[in-house]
Amino acid sequence: MDGMDPKTRMRITEERHGAVVVLTLDYPARRNALAVPLRVELEQALERASADGQTRALVLTGSEGVFSAGGDISGMDIESAYDGRERMRRTHRLVRLLARGNLPIVAAVEGWAVGAGLSLALLCDHIVAAEDARFMAGFHKIGLMSDMGMPATLPARIGVGRARDMLLFHTQYLGTEAKSIGLVDHVVPKGKALEVALERAQTLAQEAPLPIAFTKQWFADDLETALARESDFQATLFTTTDFREGREAFLNKRKPRFQGR
Repeated sequence: MDGMDPKTRMRITEERHGAVVVLTLDYPARRNALAVPLRVELEQALERASADGQTRALVLTGSEGVFSAGGDISGMDIESAYDGRERMRRTHRLVRLLARGNLPIVAAVEGWAVGAGLSLALLCDHIVAAEDARFMAGFHKIGLMSDMGMPATLPARIGVGRARDMLLFHTQYLGTEAKSIGLVDHVVPKGKALEVALERAQTLAQEAPLPIAFTKQWFADDLETALARESDFQATLFTTTDFREGREAFLNKRKPRFQGR
């Protein structure tokens, strides 16, 4: 990366390798948390790659040894159900670009992929993870439910039973364990995820693009039901006392005291 101040840097970097473009979440101050401006920048990068006529596959990764630590909780200032629904509407625009877009996407995961970071990885078509990468849902810890399609994408990969375990008990999996249950597709030594993900993406870039695009559309069909439900459920949860308590507890590094309202 360049010499920008890591305390203020928040961007998506793009690096071309022939027909493959590597998109990197670069928000080191928050361990690549998916702040709204970063999501918008990622949307724009995906749209450019899809329209440029040169790109045949993408790699999605995070800077400084972390894929993504989830949503940027410090920026979740939501005052009404309308605000919550509008946030979900914008979020789902990104979800659809990832899941239903024409280009195959390979995730290169080092470090944490937690919360929305896990959702992001699950929206990719292939996941390459370092053996010590860590995967966790964790939404309930701040009074929210999993979103960005995770209620559909997680059980599709690991089955309903294991998905419930991850969602309800915050169960963590290391890269090697994640491979054994189907959560990731390929496990590599620490520091090698991007290198191998790029190789996998280059393989996809040599395939006929239309069958890949249609296959992505097919797999994404069931996602729409999940997105419709989470728009209602998550928008409601954003307005609860428990979410406000969970957010404050997280920011102040203390244990939350939930009341069920």
